[in-house]
Amino acid sequence: MNPLNRRTARTTAAALAATAVLLPLAACGTAEGNTTGDKKSVVIRIPDPKNSGVLALGKKDGSLDKALARVGARVEWTGSSGPFAPAAQALNADQLDIATGSITSGVTALTQKPGFKLFSAITPDGAGEGILVRKDSGINTVKDLAGRKVAVNEGGTGEYLLLKALARHGVPADKVERVYLRPDQTASVYKTGQVDAWASWAAYSVAELGSGDSRFVADGAAVGSDNYSFHAVRTGFAEQHPKVVKALYDYLRAGSVAQKAAPEKYVNVFTDRGPTAVTGAAKELQLRILREGGTVEQIGTEDIKRFESVARFYLEQKVLRKPVDVKPHILDVEALG
Repeated sequence: MNPLNRRTARTTAAALAATAVLLPLAACGTAEGNTTGDKKSVVIRIPDPKNSGVLALGKKDGSLDKALARVGARVEWTGSSGPFAPAAQALNADQLDIATGSITSGVTALTQKPGFKLFSAITPDGAGEGILVRKDSGINTVKDLAGRKVAVNEGGTGEYLLLKALARHGVPADKVERVYLRPDQTASVYKTGQVDAWASWAAYSVAELGSGDSRFVADGAAVGSDNYSFHAVRTGFAEQHPKVVKALYDYLRAGSVAQKAAPEKYVNVFTDRGPTAVTGAAKELQLRILREGGTVEQIGTEDIKRFESVARFYLEQKVLRKPVDVKPHILDVEALG
């Protein structure tokens, strides 16, 4: 199969992304119906955090277990963290209770009768997201993308960053071919030159930038990105267990502050070798991004305005087919418990 066929790539990416998250979750049962461990505890299902971040350290040192135990809950790690689109499907299907995403993929998911609410906000990562090009590509400005192929994840961060960059520099969107690929499928396509650029975020860009073979032709700050990160909770879980959601939020917020102050503890949490580890220049870049990054906060009025600006932009760019009212899907986390 030719991965650059837009229709085939789009369909395959969606199917594989959903399968990657939903299959590991299918056997987990509902949070309330789980029969493993302490039957009196509320089970909160969270994607496995892999090798970095606040949840990874909390998993390793047991501090997350202690925080949740104080409100009669325990975590069950299900599947693994990744793009929000398949995680949103899992939330809607009662196969997951917590997920992390970006507001670009969030507003797309909100058009699909969502069964989740957003309960935290992290300011956009201006340094870690952007449009990657190979150093020998001959692409020196955003305008040089005209007539080129750019890999993006459909309706998510990649497509948003590309469209924002093109709009800011006056390049018609139809002058650039968007190649829709799942993020974890894109590296090989990008490295072999089958696409000319890759619009992505820190989870994938750090490795490429750290290799020394790539650079950003424009990063998130340069394109004026409003691409907040957020945590989402399954609506039914929040209604039944508000104190658990509040305890998790408090843990994430405190952890994000500690991570910003001393990021070294939150990188390569379980291993400093293998595909999940970052080393050398990539590690230094990851540490800088964490030091400069935002912290987990309650979603406020100004945050919602910026969420809504993303939704309007996507509507103008015909990524969305109908308007999205974001405010009804925001959870006032400080009012919980």
